[in-house]
Amino acid sequence: LAALKYRGSNKDEFIRFVLNKIDLISATRPTAVNLFWSMKKMRKVISDNKNLSIDKIREKLIKEAGLIERQDYAINRRIGENGAKIFVKSKKKLKIFTHCNAGALATSGYGTALGVIRSLHEYGKVANVIVDETRPYLQGARLTAWELYQEGISFFIVTDNMSGYFMARGEVDIVIVGADRVAANGDTANKIGTLSLSILAKYYKIPFYIAAPVSTIDLQTKSGKDIPIEYRGADEIRTIFGEKIIPDYMPVSNPAFDVTPNENIKTAIITEKGVIYSPCRKNIKKLFIDFKISS
Repeated sequence: LAALKYRGSNKDEFIRFVLNKIDLISATRPTAVNLFWSMKKMRKVISDNKNLSIDKIREKLIKEAGLIERQDYAINRRIGENGAKIFVKSKKKLKIFTHCNAGALATSGYGTALGVIRSLHEYGKVANVIVDETRPYLQGARLTAWELYQEGISFFIVTDNMSGYFMARGEVDIVIVGADRVAANGDTANKIGTLSLSILAKYYKIPFYIAAPVSTIDLQTKSGKDIPIEYRGADEIRTIFGEKIIPDYMPVSNPAFDVTPNENIKTAIITEKGVIYSPCRKNIKKLFIDFKISS
């Protein structure tokens, strides 16, 4: 979009303009590593084609953006299929709990965690999906629920603090969530509230799954304590749909993500390259070696 927006004729100015936008976009989400991955690809397009005209560089950038989109969709489909394979032999339909939105609206299409649920639905293996609202921005209630409704997948919405109630009653067979960054040891940053879900799932011995592309795994980040956590504006907590529920004089804190330690992800991390079982650190390293993935 930045390349299309530029209307000048100075190539150096054009390159600076686009690189500035890449830096700006990269700075918006310090926790999510996929964004850096895609921006790195766009930066390489510019670096490799500096000798071309503005129009040709623009064409290369548009082509790369389209390629990233198509690859992401294909990756999501493979994640969904790999996740579904874990359960297809199960005789019963699954009662699934999910958090935030890791669906088509958060990806190029199909989704990661929701992609697994979609694939399971295609196999007739979904009994019901519990969607927590995901405060403070309500991505579960506003986005995930809408996607499930469009797909005709059975679901109901609960508040974030109801998850333990349904787990205790045996109404959850598995928990599937997405990820914004996975450290080399398997510690996983995801939407705030994921950590609490993992603790409850561990207590009730409910399998807890992460669904994410390999590009989410950051081998340069050794553990969860090294993952930067994005903090967002206070108004996300103070207001709901424009209605103020907390006065301005009351302080609030709004971390957008938390980190789930690898010991709470005893089951698996589902990727397009396969399923990474515990121990995470050893098997993450093995996956990167087996598929000759650059870190």
